[in-house]
Amino acid sequence: MADTSEKVGLLRVLGPAHVWALGVGIVLVGEYMGWNFGVGKGGAYAALIACWFAGILYTCVAMIDSEVTSTVAAAGGQYTQANHIVGALMAFNVGLYLVFAYTMLEAANAWTVGFLVQTVGGLAGHEGTLNDDPFIVLSIMFLAWLNYRGVLATLTFNLVITAFAFVAIILLFLMTAPFTAPDLMQHAELMSGQAALPYGWLGILAAMHFGLWYYLGIEGTTQAAEEVRSPARSLPFGTLAGIMTLVIAATLTWFVCVGLMPWEYLGTAGTPLFDAARLSGSSFLVWLLGIGTLFATLASANGCINDASRAWFSMGRDRYLPSWFGAVHPKYRTPYRAIIFLVPIALLFALKLPLDQIITFSILSGLLGYTFMPLNMIMFRRKWPLDTIKRGYVHPFHPIPAILLLALCAVTYFAVFLGYGTQLVAMVGFYVVASLWFHFWRYRFVNRGAQFTMPWPKPKGY
Repeated sequence: MADTSEKVGLLRVLGPAHVWALGVGIVLVGEYMGWNFGVGKGGAYAALIACWFAGILYTCVAMIDSEVTSTVAAAGGQYTQANHIVGALMAFNVGLYLVFAYTMLEAANAWTVGFLVQTVGGLAGHEGTLNDDPFIVLSIMFLAWLNYRGVLATLTFNLVITAFAFVAIILLFLMTAPFTAPDLMQHAELMSGQAALPYGWLGILAAMHFGLWYYLGIEGTTQAAEEVRSPARSLPFGTLAGIMTLVIAATLTWFVCVGLMPWEYLGTAGTPLFDAARLSGSSFLVWLLGIGTLFATLASANGCINDASRAWFSMGRDRYLPSWFGAVHPKYRTPYRAIIFLVPIALLFALKLPLDQIITFSILSGLLGYTFMPLNMIMFRRKWPLDTIKRGYVHPFHPIPAILLLALCAVTYFAVFLGYGTQLVAMVGFYVVASLWFHFWRYRFVNRGAQFTMPWPKPKGY
Protein backbone atom coordinates (compact mmCIF):
# COMPACT_ATOMS: atom_id res chain seq x y z
CA MET A 1 0.00 0.00 0.00
CA ALA A 2 2.86 2.37 0.84
CA ASP A 3 4.55 1.81 -2.52
CA THR A 4 1.27 2.25 -4.40
CA SER A 5 0.40 5.47 -2.55
CA GLU A 6 3.69 7.06 -3.55
CA LYS A 7 2.82 6.60 -7.23
CA VAL A 8 -0.69 8.04 -6.91
CA GLY A 9 -1.08 11.82 -6.97
CA LEU A 10 -3.88 14.21 -6.14
CA LEU A 11 -6.47 14.86 -8.86
CA ARG A 12 -6.58 18.14 -10.79
CA VAL A 13 -10.36 18.58 -10.95
CA LEU A 14 -11.10 22.00 -9.39
CA GLY A 15 -11.96 25.34 -11.00
CA PRO A 16 -12.09 28.99 -9.84
CA ALA A 17 -15.53 28.55 -8.22
CA HIS A 18 -14.19 25.74 -6.04
CA VAL A 19 -11.26 27.94 -4.96
CA TRP A 20 -13.74 30.70 -4.05
CA ALA A 21 -15.86 28.18 -2.14
CA LEU A 22 -12.81 26.92 -0.25
CA GLY A 23 -11.61 30.40 0.77
CA VAL A 24 -14.97 32.03 1.51
CA GLY A 25 -16.42 28.82 2.94
CA ILE A 26 -13.74 28.64 5.62
CA VAL A 27 -14.11 32.30 6.55
CA LEU A 28 -17.79 33.19 6.22
CA VAL A 29 -18.56 31.59 9.57
CA GLY A 30 -16.61 34.53 11.04
CA GLU A 31 -19.55 36.74 10.09
CA TYR A 32 -21.96 34.38 11.86
CA MET A 33 -19.96 34.05 15.11
CA GLY A 34 -16.74 35.22 16.75
CA TRP A 35 -16.24 38.70 15.22
CA ASN A 36 -18.59 40.20 17.80
CA PHE A 37 -16.19 39.52 20.67
CA GLY A 38 -14.35 42.56 19.28
CA VAL A 39 -17.45 44.62 20.16
CA GLY A 40 -17.06 43.50 23.77
CA LYS A 41 -13.41 44.54 23.70
CA GLY A 42 -13.91 48.07 22.39
CA GLY A 43 -17.50 48.81 21.38
CA ALA A 44 -19.29 48.93 18.03
CA TYR A 45 -17.12 51.56 16.34
CA ALA A 46 -13.96 49.78 17.44
CA ALA A 47 -15.25 46.58 15.84
CA LEU A 48 -15.92 48.41 12.55
CA ILE A 49 -12.44 49.97 12.47
CA ALA A 50 -10.92 46.58 13.28
CA CYS A 51 -13.02 45.04 10.50
CA TRP A 52 -11.65 47.41 7.87
CA PHE A 53 -8.05 47.33 9.08
CA ALA A 54 -8.20 43.53 9.11
CA GLY A 55 -9.68 43.73 5.61
CA ILE A 56 -6.60 45.66 4.49
CA LEU A 57 -4.36 43.07 6.15
CA TYR A 58 -6.09 40.18 4.41
CA THR A 59 -6.17 41.98 1.07
CA CYS A 60 -2.37 42.09 1.34
CA VAL A 61 -2.40 38.38 2.25
CA ALA A 62 -4.59 37.56 -0.76
CA MET A 63 -2.40 39.56 -3.16
CA ILE A 64 0.83 37.98 -1.91
CA ASP A 65 -0.65 34.48 -1.88
CA SER A 66 -2.04 34.88 -5.39
CA GLU A 67 1.39 35.64 -6.83
CA VAL A 68 3.45 33.07 -4.95
CA THR A 69 0.94 30.21 -5.07
CA SER A 70 0.15 30.59 -8.76
CA THR A 71 3.91 30.07 -9.25
CA VAL A 72 4.54 27.40 -6.58
CA ALA A 73 1.49 25.31 -7.52
CA ALA A 74 1.75 22.44 -5.04
CA ALA A 75 -0.24 21.17 -2.05
CA GLY A 76 0.80 22.59 1.29
CA GLY A 77 0.26 26.25 0.51
CA GLN A 78 2.49 28.52 2.57
CA TYR A 79 4.42 25.50 3.88
CA THR A 80 5.50 24.60 0.35
CA GLN A 81 6.33 28.24 -0.37
CA ALA A 82 8.58 28.40 2.70
CA ASN A 83 10.19 25.10 1.71
CA HIS A 84 11.20 26.44 -1.71
CA ILE A 85 11.99 30.04 -0.83
CA VAL A 86 13.21 30.26 2.79
CA GLY A 87 14.35 26.93 4.17
CA ALA A 88 13.52 23.82 6.18
CA LEU A 89 13.07 25.25 9.69
CA MET A 90 10.75 28.00 8.49
CA ALA A 91 8.79 25.48 6.40
CA PHE A 92 8.31 23.19 9.40
CA ASN A 93 6.99 26.03 11.55
CA VAL A 94 4.71 27.39 8.83
CA GLY A 95 3.30 23.89 8.33
CA LEU A 96 2.46 23.70 12.03
CA TYR A 97 0.91 27.18 11.95
CA LEU A 98 -1.41 26.06 9.16
CA VAL A 99 -2.43 22.78 10.74
CA PHE A 100 -3.18 24.28 14.15
CA ALA A 101 -4.97 27.35 12.75
CA TYR A 102 -7.29 25.21 10.62
CA THR A 103 -7.80 22.41 13.13
CA MET A 104 -8.77 24.83 15.91
CA LEU A 105 -11.00 26.78 13.52
CA GLU A 106 -12.65 23.46 12.68
CA ALA A 107 -13.17 22.87 16.42
CA ALA A 108 -14.75 26.33 16.80
CA ASN A 109 -17.16 25.52 13.98
CA ALA A 110 -18.16 22.23 15.55
CA TRP A 111 -18.68 24.01 18.88
CA THR A 112 -20.99 26.47 17.10
CA VAL A 113 -22.99 23.62 15.56
CA GLY A 114 -23.59 22.25 19.06
CA PHE A 115 -24.51 25.69 20.41
CA LEU A 116 -26.94 26.26 17.53
CA VAL A 117 -28.65 22.93 18.17
CA GLN A 118 -29.09 23.87 21.83
CA THR A 119 -30.49 27.28 20.87
CA VAL A 120 -32.99 25.82 18.43
CA GLY A 121 -33.93 23.21 21.05
CA GLY A 122 -34.60 26.00 23.54
CA LEU A 123 -36.86 27.79 21.06
CA ALA A 124 -38.76 24.53 20.58
CA GLY A 125 -39.35 24.15 24.32
CA HIS A 126 -36.49 21.72 25.06
CA GLU A 127 -34.12 24.14 26.77
CA GLY A 128 -31.48 22.37 28.84
CA THR A 129 -32.47 18.89 27.65
CA LEU A 130 -30.24 18.60 24.57
CA ASN A 131 -26.60 17.56 24.90
CA ASP A 132 -24.52 19.26 22.22
CA ASP A 133 -21.56 16.84 22.36
CA PRO A 134 -23.07 14.22 19.99
CA PHE A 135 -23.78 16.92 17.40
CA ILE A 136 -20.19 18.20 17.65
CA VAL A 137 -18.82 14.70 17.10
CA LEU A 138 -21.29 13.91 14.32
CA SER A 139 -20.51 17.09 12.34
CA ILE A 140 -16.74 16.50 12.40
CA MET A 141 -17.07 12.81 11.56
CA PHE A 142 -19.44 13.47 8.64
CA LEU A 143 -17.20 16.14 7.12
CA ALA A 144 -14.10 14.01 7.58
CA TRP A 145 -15.88 11.19 5.72
CA LEU A 146 -16.81 13.61 2.92
CA ASN A 147 -13.19 14.77 2.62
CA TYR A 148 -12.02 11.15 2.64
CA ARG A 149 -14.23 10.35 -0.36
CA GLY A 150 -12.91 13.04 -2.74
CA VAL A 151 -12.04 16.72 -3.15
CA LEU A 152 -14.47 17.47 -6.01
CA ALA A 153 -17.55 16.40 -4.04
CA THR A 154 -16.18 18.11 -0.92
CA LEU A 155 -15.71 21.53 -2.50
CA THR A 156 -18.85 21.31 -4.65
CA PHE A 157 -20.76 20.78 -1.41
CA ASN A 158 -18.91 23.80 0.01
CA LEU A 159 -19.83 25.90 -3.01
CA VAL A 160 -23.56 25.28 -2.56
CA ILE A 161 -23.78 25.85 1.20
CA THR A 162 -21.38 28.83 1.17
CA ALA A 163 -23.42 30.57 -1.52
CA PHE A 164 -26.58 29.98 0.57
CA ALA A 165 -24.95 31.42 3.70
CA PHE A 166 -23.75 34.52 1.82
CA VAL A 167 -27.15 35.13 0.24
CA ALA A 168 -28.72 34.81 3.72
CA ILE A 169 -26.61 37.76 4.94
CA ILE A 170 -27.63 39.84 1.93
CA LEU A 171 -31.33 39.08 2.49
CA LEU A 172 -31.08 39.88 6.22
CA PHE A 173 -29.62 43.29 5.36
CA LEU A 174 -32.22 44.01 2.67
CA MET A 175 -35.15 43.07 4.92
CA THR A 176 -33.95 45.00 8.00
CA ALA A 177 -32.31 48.06 6.37
CA PRO A 178 -33.79 51.55 6.96
CA PHE A 179 -35.20 51.72 3.42
CA THR A 180 -37.22 48.53 4.08
CA ALA A 181 -38.04 48.74 7.82
CA PRO A 182 -37.52 52.40 8.87
CA ASP A 183 -38.21 51.86 12.59
CA LEU A 184 -36.29 48.63 13.12
CA MET A 185 -32.66 49.78 13.26
CA GLN A 186 -31.63 51.86 16.29
CA HIS A 187 -28.07 52.91 15.46
CA ALA A 188 -28.37 56.39 16.97
CA GLU A 189 -29.61 55.13 20.32
CA LEU A 190 -27.36 52.06 20.58
CA MET A 191 -24.13 53.80 19.54
CA SER A 192 -24.35 57.18 21.28
CA GLY A 193 -22.55 58.47 24.36
CA GLN A 194 -20.23 56.04 26.11
CA ALA A 195 -21.41 53.20 23.85
CA ALA A 196 -19.51 54.74 20.92
CA LEU A 197 -16.04 53.94 22.29
CA PRO A 198 -16.51 52.65 25.88
CA TYR A 199 -12.79 51.98 26.36
CA GLY A 200 -11.41 54.77 24.21
CA TRP A 201 -8.75 54.29 21.56
CA LEU A 202 -7.22 51.40 23.48
CA GLY A 203 -10.45 49.50 22.80
CA ILE A 204 -9.79 49.77 19.05
CA LEU A 205 -6.44 48.05 19.51
CA ALA A 206 -8.06 45.34 21.61
CA ALA A 207 -10.77 44.81 18.99
CA MET A 208 -8.13 44.15 16.30
CA HIS A 209 -7.69 40.71 17.87
CA PHE A 210 -11.16 39.60 16.79
CA GLY A 211 -11.18 41.75 13.65
CA LEU A 212 -9.09 38.98 12.08
CA TRP A 213 -11.95 36.56 12.61
CA TYR A 214 -13.90 38.20 9.77
CA TYR A 215 -11.31 36.88 7.29
CA LEU A 216 -9.21 34.22 9.01
CA GLY A 217 -8.67 31.33 6.59
CA ILE A 218 -8.91 33.05 3.18
CA GLU A 219 -5.25 32.09 2.70
CA GLY A 220 -6.46 28.47 2.66
CA THR A 221 -7.13 28.77 -1.06
CA THR A 222 -3.42 28.00 -1.55
CA GLN A 223 -4.00 24.44 -0.33
CA ALA A 224 -5.89 23.68 -3.55
CA ALA A 225 -2.89 24.52 -5.74
CA GLU A 226 -2.15 20.90 -6.62
CA GLU A 227 -5.79 20.05 -7.36
CA VAL A 228 -6.93 22.92 -9.62
CA ARG A 229 -6.95 22.50 -13.38
CA SER A 230 -5.29 25.87 -14.05
CA PRO A 231 -3.38 27.27 -11.03
CA ALA A 232 -2.33 30.46 -12.85
CA ARG A 233 -5.98 31.38 -13.50
CA SER A 234 -8.02 29.72 -10.76
CA LEU A 235 -5.97 30.62 -7.68
CA PRO A 236 -5.71 34.42 -8.18
CA PHE A 237 -9.31 34.71 -9.39
CA GLY A 238 -10.79 32.60 -6.59
CA THR A 239 -8.69 34.23 -3.84
CA LEU A 240 -9.20 37.87 -4.86
CA ALA A 241 -12.93 37.35 -5.53
CA GLY A 242 -13.11 35.71 -2.11
CA ILE A 243 -11.62 38.65 -0.21
CA MET A 244 -14.00 41.07 -1.96
CA THR A 245 -16.94 38.87 -0.99
CA LEU A 246 -15.82 38.80 2.64
CA VAL A 247 -15.33 42.57 2.94
CA ILE A 248 -18.92 43.08 1.73
CA ALA A 249 -20.32 40.40 4.05
CA ALA A 250 -18.36 41.71 7.06
CA THR A 251 -19.55 45.29 6.62
CA LEU A 252 -23.19 44.27 6.19
CA THR A 253 -22.97 41.97 9.21
CA TRP A 254 -21.64 44.76 11.41
CA PHE A 255 -24.30 47.22 10.21
CA VAL A 256 -27.21 44.89 10.93
CA CYS A 257 -26.04 43.58 14.30
CA VAL A 258 -25.02 46.90 15.92
CA GLY A 259 -28.33 48.42 14.82
CA LEU A 260 -30.36 45.74 16.60
CA MET A 261 -28.40 44.83 19.74
CA PRO A 262 -26.66 46.84 22.50
CA TRP A 263 -22.90 46.42 22.47
CA GLU A 264 -22.87 44.84 25.96
CA TYR A 265 -24.97 41.91 24.70
CA LEU A 266 -23.50 41.75 21.22
CA GLY A 267 -19.99 41.44 22.66
CA THR A 268 -20.84 38.09 24.26
CA ALA A 269 -23.42 36.63 21.83
CA GLY A 270 -22.77 33.12 20.52
CA THR A 271 -24.57 33.51 17.17
CA PRO A 272 -25.08 37.25 16.52
CA LEU A 273 -26.59 37.04 13.03
CA PHE A 274 -29.12 34.46 14.20
CA ASP A 275 -29.98 36.73 17.14
CA ALA A 276 -30.42 39.64 14.72
CA ALA A 277 -32.87 37.55 12.71
CA ARG A 278 -34.84 36.75 15.86
CA LEU A 279 -35.03 40.47 16.74
CA SER A 280 -36.29 41.32 13.25
CA GLY A 281 -39.65 39.71 14.04
CA SER A 282 -39.63 37.73 10.78
CA SER A 283 -40.01 33.95 11.10
CA PHE A 284 -38.66 33.64 7.54
CA LEU A 285 -35.42 35.37 8.56
CA VAL A 286 -35.15 33.23 11.69
CA TRP A 287 -35.27 30.05 9.62
CA LEU A 288 -33.06 31.52 6.89
CA LEU A 289 -30.31 32.66 9.29
CA GLY A 290 -30.61 29.52 11.37
CA ILE A 291 -29.92 27.42 8.28
CA GLY A 292 -27.33 29.97 7.12
CA THR A 293 -25.47 29.70 10.45
CA LEU A 294 -25.49 25.92 10.22
CA PHE A 295 -24.31 25.96 6.61
CA ALA A 296 -21.58 28.53 7.33
CA THR A 297 -20.17 26.46 10.18
CA LEU A 298 -20.28 23.26 8.14
CA ALA A 299 -18.64 24.95 5.14
CA SER A 300 -15.88 26.33 7.35
CA ALA A 301 -15.23 23.04 9.12
CA ASN A 302 -15.29 21.24 5.77
CA GLY A 303 -12.70 23.58 4.28
CA CYS A 304 -10.57 23.40 7.42
CA ILE A 305 -10.39 19.61 7.21
CA ASN A 306 -9.39 19.94 3.56
CA ASP A 307 -6.64 22.50 4.25
CA ALA A 308 -5.21 21.05 7.46
CA SER A 309 -4.96 17.59 5.91
CA ARG A 310 -3.17 18.95 2.80
CA ALA A 311 -0.59 20.74 4.94
CA TRP A 312 -0.06 17.65 7.13
CA PHE A 313 0.11 15.42 4.06
CA SER A 314 2.69 17.65 2.36
CA MET A 315 4.89 17.63 5.47
CA GLY A 316 4.67 13.85 5.54
CA ARG A 317 5.47 13.57 1.84
CA ASP A 318 8.66 15.61 2.37
CA ARG A 319 9.42 13.66 5.59
CA TYR A 320 9.15 16.66 7.87
CA LEU A 321 6.74 14.28 9.60
CA PRO A 322 6.65 10.49 9.33
CA SER A 323 6.28 9.55 5.66
CA TRP A 324 3.25 7.43 6.58
CA PHE A 325 1.18 10.62 6.45
CA GLY A 326 2.22 11.27 2.84
CA ALA A 327 -0.04 8.54 1.43
CA VAL A 328 -2.76 9.16 -1.17
CA HIS A 329 -5.82 6.92 -1.29
CA PRO A 330 -5.53 4.70 -4.41
CA LYS A 331 -9.23 5.09 -5.28
CA TYR A 332 -10.37 8.48 -3.95
CA ARG A 333 -7.01 10.23 -4.50
CA THR A 334 -7.17 12.05 -1.15
CA PRO A 335 -4.60 12.33 1.71
CA TYR A 336 -6.73 9.95 3.76
CA ARG A 337 -4.28 9.22 6.57
CA ALA A 338 -3.78 12.91 7.31
CA ILE A 339 -7.56 13.41 7.32
CA ILE A 340 -8.16 10.57 9.79
CA PHE A 341 -5.27 11.53 12.08
CA LEU A 342 -6.46 15.12 12.65
CA VAL A 343 -10.07 14.16 13.55
CA PRO A 344 -9.47 13.31 17.25
CA ILE A 345 -7.35 16.45 17.71
CA ALA A 346 -10.21 18.64 16.46
CA LEU A 347 -12.67 16.78 18.69
CA LEU A 348 -10.46 17.32 21.73
CA PHE A 349 -10.39 21.10 21.24
CA ALA A 350 -14.11 21.30 20.45
CA LEU A 351 -15.21 19.29 23.48
CA LYS A 352 -12.78 20.64 26.10
CA LEU A 353 -12.17 24.37 25.45
CA PRO A 354 -14.49 27.43 25.48
CA LEU A 355 -15.12 29.18 22.18
CA ASP A 356 -13.07 32.34 22.81
CA GLN A 357 -10.02 30.24 23.76
CA ILE A 358 -10.34 28.11 20.62
CA ILE A 359 -10.69 31.24 18.48
CA THR A 360 -7.66 32.84 20.14
CA PHE A 361 -5.41 29.82 19.54
CA SER A 362 -6.54 29.70 15.91
CA ILE A 363 -5.94 33.44 15.42
CA LEU A 364 -2.48 33.25 17.01
CA SER A 365 -1.40 30.40 14.74
CA GLY A 366 -2.75 32.24 11.72
CA LEU A 367 -1.07 35.48 12.79
CA LEU A 368 2.31 33.77 13.03
CA GLY A 369 1.78 32.53 9.48
CA TYR A 370 0.89 36.02 8.24
CA THR A 371 4.09 37.39 9.80
CA PHE A 372 6.06 34.96 7.63
CA MET A 373 4.36 36.05 4.40
CA PRO A 374 5.99 39.51 3.96
CA LEU A 375 9.45 38.04 4.51
CA ASN A 376 8.65 35.24 2.09
CA MET A 377 7.40 37.69 -0.56
CA ILE A 378 10.43 39.97 -0.31
CA MET A 379 12.82 37.00 -0.55
CA PHE A 380 10.86 35.58 -3.49
CA ARG A 381 11.16 38.80 -5.51
CA ARG A 382 14.84 39.18 -4.62
CA LYS A 383 15.85 35.61 -5.43
CA TRP A 384 13.72 35.31 -8.57
CA PRO A 385 12.99 38.76 -10.08
CA LEU A 386 10.02 39.20 -12.41
CA ASP A 387 11.99 38.56 -15.57
CA THR A 388 13.49 35.23 -14.39
CA ILE A 389 10.45 32.98 -13.93
CA LYS A 390 6.90 32.97 -15.26
CA ARG A 391 4.23 33.95 -12.73
CA GLY A 392 0.51 33.28 -12.99
CA TYR A 393 -0.22 36.62 -11.29
CA VAL A 394 1.94 39.62 -10.36
CA HIS A 395 0.60 41.66 -7.47
CA PRO A 396 1.04 45.45 -7.79
CA PHE A 397 2.81 48.01 -5.59
CA HIS A 398 5.48 45.68 -4.23
CA PRO A 399 6.85 45.95 -1.51
CA ILE A 400 4.09 48.16 -0.03
CA PRO A 401 1.61 45.26 0.65
CA ALA A 402 4.37 43.25 2.36
CA ILE A 403 5.44 46.16 4.58
CA LEU A 404 1.81 47.06 5.39
CA LEU A 405 1.04 43.43 6.27
CA LEU A 406 4.04 43.27 8.61
CA ALA A 407 3.00 46.50 10.36
CA LEU A 408 -0.60 45.35 10.82
CA CYS A 409 0.62 42.03 12.21
CA ALA A 410 2.70 43.91 14.79
CA VAL A 411 -0.35 45.94 15.86
CA THR A 412 -2.44 42.77 16.14
CA TYR A 413 0.18 41.05 18.31
CA PHE A 414 -0.13 43.93 20.75
CA ALA A 415 -3.93 43.71 20.59
CA VAL A 416 -3.83 39.99 21.39
CA PHE A 417 -1.38 40.60 24.23
CA LEU A 418 -3.81 43.05 25.86
CA GLY A 419 -6.47 40.40 26.34
CA TYR A 420 -4.75 37.04 25.97
CA GLY A 421 -1.10 37.60 26.90
CA THR A 422 -0.75 34.24 28.62
CA GLN A 423 -2.04 32.34 25.59
CA LEU A 424 0.28 34.33 23.31
CA VAL A 425 3.35 33.47 25.38
CA ALA A 426 2.25 29.82 25.67
CA MET A 427 1.69 29.49 21.93
CA VAL A 428 5.05 31.06 21.04
CA GLY A 429 6.72 28.79 23.63
CA PHE A 430 5.12 25.74 22.05
CA TYR A 431 6.46 26.64 18.61
CA VAL A 432 9.94 27.30 20.03
CA VAL A 433 9.97 23.81 21.58
CA ALA A 434 8.69 22.30 18.33
CA SER A 435 11.47 24.09 16.41
CA LEU A 436 14.13 22.70 18.75
CA TRP A 437 12.71 19.18 18.32
CA PHE A 438 12.80 19.56 14.55
CA HIS A 439 16.33 20.95 14.47
CA PHE A 440 17.92 18.41 16.77
CA TRP A 441 15.94 15.31 15.84
CA ARG A 442 13.54 15.35 12.89
CA TYR A 443 15.66 17.20 10.33
CA ARG A 444 17.86 14.15 9.77
CA PHE A 445 14.88 12.35 8.18
CA VAL A 446 13.81 15.22 5.87
CA ASN A 447 13.82 14.56 2.13
CA ARG A 448 16.20 17.43 1.36
CA GLY A 449 16.11 16.83 -2.37
CA ALA A 450 12.41 17.74 -2.37
CA GLN A 451 13.14 21.33 -1.37
CA PHE A 452 14.08 22.50 -4.88
CA THR A 453 11.72 20.60 -7.16
CA MET A 454 10.40 23.63 -9.07
CA PRO A 455 11.85 24.11 -12.60
CA TRP A 456 13.37 27.46 -11.72
CA PRO A 457 16.82 28.91 -12.46
CA LYS A 458 19.29 29.35 -9.64
CA PRO A 459 18.39 32.21 -7.27
CA LYS A 460 19.91 35.60 -8.03
CA GLY A 461 23.30 35.89 -6.35
CA TYR A 462 23.58 32.12 -5.82
